[in-house]
Amino acid sequence: MKIMYRVDKKKFIKIPSGVQVRGHSMKKNKQVKHSLTVQFTKTILGLIAGTVLLCWFLNTTFLEGYYTYNKQQAMLEGFTTIDQKSEEGNLDSASFDVGFEQICANGNISILVISADGSIVRASVNDTNALKRQFMDVLFSNDQDRSAEVLKETSKYVLEKQVDSRMNEEYLVLWGTLSDGNLILMRTALESIRESAGISNRFLAYIGIFAIILGTVISIFTSKKIARPILELTDISRRMTNLDFNVKYKSRGENEIDQLGEHINQMSETLEQTISELKSANNELQIDIEKKTQIDEMRKEFLSNVSHELKTPLALIQGYAEGLQECINDDEESRNFYCEVIMDEADKMNQMVKKLLTLNQLEFGNDVVSMERFDLTELIHGVIQSSSILLKQNEISLTFNTDMPMYVWADEFKVEEVITNYLSNAIHHAGNEKHIDIKYTQMEDYVRVSVFNTGKPIPEEDIDNIWIKFYKVDKARTREYGGSGIGLSIVKAIMDSFHRECGVINHTDGVEFWFELDTKNN
Repeated sequence: MKIMYRVDKKKFIKIPSGVQVRGHSMKKNKQVKHSLTVQFTKTILGLIAGTVLLCWFLNTTFLEGYYTYNKQQAMLEGFTTIDQKSEEGNLDSASFDVGFEQICANGNISILVISADGSIVRASVNDTNALKRQFMDVLFSNDQDRSAEVLKETSKYVLEKQVDSRMNEEYLVLWGTLSDGNLILMRTALESIRESAGISNRFLAYIGIFAIILGTVISIFTSKKIARPILELTDISRRMTNLDFNVKYKSRGENEIDQLGEHINQMSETLEQTISELKSANNELQIDIEKKTQIDEMRKEFLSNVSHELKTPLALIQGYAEGLQECINDDEESRNFYCEVIMDEADKMNQMVKKLLTLNQLEFGNDVVSMERFDLTELIHGVIQSSSILLKQNEISLTFNTDMPMYVWADEFKVEEVITNYLSNAIHHAGNEKHIDIKYTQMEDYVRVSVFNTGKPIPEEDIDNIWIKFYKVDKARTREYGGSGIGLSIVKAIMDSFHRECGVINHTDGVEFWFELDTKNN
């Protein structure tokens, strides 16, 4: 199975003018709506605004009551202190002056202490007439005549909230009797409490506005600083989905986002390596598939070529055998001719089968190569001697003017087969002057053996194919001399087993086949 990789690329579509791309606009708005910066800013502003509103609500609802309660406590503590001093008889002494002033100042309380005869024992203000007049109203008026709300009452004092009708102001008033029998009046205005609460609320509003503005600036700056690496990671992940692994995250610190970036970098490298390995495996698989296809084609071609090559001799053998059986010609000469044809075709089939077996062994590496050192010159002379009858029959002259020994390293029997195939091919294709020339070309570590024959050059489009088994440049001529198209394939397989080169060169007057052998001793 072929593994395929597909990268989806962006498609750009030309849109006529005046037409809005709603999808793109909605996507952009959605991105802005759900932007981390916007969400973070909204959250911070919500917290600030909520905090300010909560504080304003608490101030409005509870601050006045809290202030009032604190005033009450201050007045009660002041009464307790003054009562203790009166019990000790130190109420009018100079030692209590500072303490008395502290009670009045800390609570912003006006105090008047008078005796039973109406004389002033202590007073917090110089103008005591207003306090004295209010004291008289408290002592001698009816409860129905006074607008007062009793907050606390004991045997010694009464704490109440009064409304001054003339000034239209509210006061906290404590009046009662001290341990020494003196009368006491303590008063503090509630308007200051309301004014303080209002000032506090206004100040809180200003602080809230400033906090919202400052929080907006800080949150935008902070969110952008946080969102920048996240957006960078988003872009990296997007490019990774498109199989782009060139971009890497640059760490800026040791926080969680930087750690995430490092992990994404590692994941990117791992994915890139994995995809590279998959592509390599895919290429290897593709090569294997092509090899399998090629082998299948070669098998089909081989079967076709073998059947074709065997069909003609089998038909001849069958025909002449039937002729002998039916005694078409009774004379001995005809019978001998028929027998010679049968034997000749059977020999051709036998030779082809042998060559096929040899080629099969060479191609599949089943044939053992025995490397040895031998005299190549002597071997070539022996092959020429064996082919002398064919040379004479075809009236071909051969030149090999080398008698000096040429020692090479190779399998002697396989080299003999190479030379025999080259020489046989040259004999059957020698034309024009009918001449064959065998020569050496000595190199530093090897020798090149060339077999040249006069005649027609090989067509350029056929040069690369002549090494393929059963391939024939001129099928009619090949059939004339009984060629099978296997000889050059055997040569190529033998030279491949030696790990040496072989080839062919066209000349204007003929063709040169060559091969190389190792001459070095190490």
